[in-house]
Amino acid sequence: MLKIFLLFVGLLTLVLIVWHIGLGRIYAAAAQLGPVALLVLLIPSVIMYIVEAYGWKVTLGPSAKDIPFWRVLAIRTAGEVVNMTTPAAYVGGEPLKAYLLKKHHVPIVEGLASVIIAKTTMTIAEVLFILLGIALAFWTVGADGSSGQTVVAALLSVGLLLFGIAAFVFVQQRGLFTWLLELLRKIGLKIAYLEAREEKLRSLDRTILEFYRHKRPAFYSSTGLYFLGWMAEALEVYVIIYYLGGPAMALSAISIGALSVFIKGGTFFIPGSLGAQDGGNVLLLSAFGYSDVTGITFALLRRFRELVWIGLGLLCLALVGGRAAAIQEGRTHDSGNGS
Repeated sequence: MLKIFLLFVGLLTLVLIVWHIGLGRIYAAAAQLGPVALLVLLIPSVIMYIVEAYGWKVTLGPSAKDIPFWRVLAIRTAGEVVNMTTPAAYVGGEPLKAYLLKKHHVPIVEGLASVIIAKTTMTIAEVLFILLGIALAFWTVGADGSSGQTVVAALLSVGLLLFGIAAFVFVQQRGLFTWLLELLRKIGLKIAYLEAREEKLRSLDRTILEFYRHKRPAFYSSTGLYFLGWMAEALEVYVIIYYLGGPAMALSAISIGALSVFIKGGTFFIPGSLGAQDGGNVLLLSAFGYSDVTGITFALLRRFRELVWIGLGLLCLALVGGRAAAIQEGRTHDSGNGS
């Protein structure tokens, strides 16, 4: 019920922002973009999805070495559409990725370990990207007035996030799920589902630990690839502002892209960050000297990109999910013939 309420408030906020700025002014700004421009605007997100799929692939174990990259990309895209469309704090699609990998002869423990590690490296890269954006904001906008106070608040928030990630990695290296089971038992809470899968959870901890101990180059490679994926967000910012009449500046684009990611992450509890993300983008671009029309048009174009990838993600989900079901059915049929 709360999610529905937040969704309604977010939608109402977006409508009020559009009404305040003026639908006619927004249409006039967007009308200058033709079909070719809209396709060009999608190129950075294509780069981001491809690079981030590589970032996940390097964390996969030996069982996944024979899976073609395009299939890894399709599975990740299918999982991301679940992250984007369900109120699960951007983690709801991670078990789905492991499940779809299982249908391609990747053990569920290995698949789950890869998505946990990849989520960790992606978040580390995200924090580094945001820190870079904050540093550039200090340089380009300055630290005086309300803009400076906002940047300082963002810096403190990211510092806390960085501490949380460091703690999360530390716990992973000492057995995340084993620690969780022991903690629940100490407080007298036993969850039957987890208790019945204790050995698998311990195996998952061992797999994650082995990765951190023996595959550090893969860990750093994954983090670097995800960082490049986040930088593609900055490229998208640059391209959108350029097509909206600019002026487009590389350093400002990186800062806007990073702070936009920070705003979206900070409003994860609102479905789709609706309203909060859009209003935040308007204020963010205003701080960098752009008009409110450019700000809201920028926000709506990014929503357009999200809708495109939701459509592609649903298509990938139908394709890889359908293939997974066919593989499972084939195995069942073969097993039945064998018996």
